[in-house]
Amino acid sequence: MKLSVVVLTMGNRPEELARAVSSALEQEHVDVEVVLVGNGADPVGEAAGAPPFDDERVKTLSLPKNLGIPGGRNRGVEASCGDVILFLDDDGWYRSPRLGAHLRDRFSAEPDLGVVSFRVRDPEGGRGERRHVPRLRAGDPERSSAATTFLGGACAMRRAAFDAGGGLPEDFFYAHEETDLAWQILNAGYRIVYDASAVMFHPAVLPTRHAMFYRYNARNRVWLARRNLPWPLALTYLAVWVGMTVLRERKPSALKPWFKGFLEGWRKPAGPRRPISYRTAWRMTRTGRPPII
Repeated sequence: MKLSVVVLTMGNRPEELARAVSSALEQEHVDVEVVLVGNGADPVGEAAGAPPFDDERVKTLSLPKNLGIPGGRNRGVEASCGDVILFLDDDGWYRSPRLGAHLRDRFSAEPDLGVVSFRVRDPEGGRGERRHVPRLRAGDPERSSAATTFLGGACAMRRAAFDAGGGLPEDFFYAHEETDLAWQILNAGYRIVYDASAVMFHPAVLPTRHAMFYRYNARNRVWLARRNLPWPLALTYLAVWVGMTVLRERKPSALKPWFKGFLEGWRKPAGPRRPISYRTAWRMTRTGRPPII
């Protein structure tokens, strides 16, 4: 079983990128390759002939323009040949060189396992962020569990599950693309797990650092519901999130772009509609996260 680590970069973090690639290449007792995708940039630049980029296991792909996170990762998967795909942020890295073997053993032993979401550790020693634990009861990041979504830059997935889910939705550009794929992977009969023993490091950063966060967050949430949920669940899901957002944010500076994105999600095409079955929705509910929140 071969592992392909897809690393997306805009070429602006050369030292962090080298650390990420090294942590992937250092995986022991496993067949691994690294696919570096430059999203509108040369992924390596002047360091092309220097370690770790000179390793024969490293492939590079330079995209002529920034396709967004899902588009860039899809191109990376297309260029890879592994049975298991790992997505790694260019400023993240793997803690243990035995992670790859752990994943290989899990995917080999569990044929219905579609995705493993990793535990994200703060390199500064902090407890980590609740949003990095992909479930509602996120208070204990050291507890493994079944899940209904995964972290895009901290995961491994069976290629067959990725294909069954139809890949990442490229029009999303940023935000909720993992959940769109996760729901389709669940609908195809695979499982998703949060594995607290699969650890990676990533600096603690806020998603709101991106200027388009609120707009894309709302637009893509509408698209997510329109594409994937039966209409009664879709409307309930969106009503719940409108209420939660108003209660959480309250500030006009956040609510104005959020509602602009929410309206945009209704006005613009959401892409192909593939509603999950009510059986899958019930599986998600039993897992602890019904598809209305």
